[in-house]
Amino acid sequence: MREAEYYRRTSETTVKVKVKLDGAGLANVHTGILFMDHMIRSLATHSLIDISVEASGDLSHHIIEDVAICLGEAIRRALGDSSGIRRFGYAIVPMDCSLAFAAIDLSNRPYPKIDLKIEERRIEDTSREDIYHFLETLANSLRANIHLWVQYGLNDHHKIEAAFKALALSLRQAVSIDPARKGAPSAKGVL
Repeated sequence: MREAEYYRRTSETTVKVKVKLDGAGLANVHTGILFMDHMIRSLATHSLIDISVEASGDLSHHIIEDVAICLGEAIRRALGDSSGIRRFGYAIVPMDCSLAFAAIDLSNRPYPKIDLKIEERRIEDTSREDIYHFLETLANSLRANIHLWVQYGLNDHHKIEAAFKALALSLRQAVSIDPARKGAPSAKGVL
């Protein structure tokens, strides 16, 4: 079973995340930050990864950061030694006026390259910088290359949602098992 959970408790937050990579896209997300709950539910739905998040804390920034740390760590643990996975994923997603691209490499080498073209300082109840921080922290915790960008759009909510959906589809592809693959998806023999 490719499942894992990760628990983190600090003086600022308490976060528990569970994932099931071969799931149905079920989401049970409670961070107290409505827009982030919405984006994580969208990530679960379109990646087909079951995601459960229970988080509380002092500040939105700390909660968002620690949820990203725990989500990345849980997915990484669920991958185990990454034997048989496709490793790479990519997607293009339109959402009304917006078009987003994502590419991911579960390389064990973190590198985030994020350009969402967000114009407003806040989207719903979440700051622009915290959305970027979530995605960058997720890439670092997951130890993945994540390239995510919005080509165009008029509505910041739609830009971000298209980007999360593109990331979800990319992640779905990258964590999936390739029946022809034996061992780690690397010429080195390990990731």
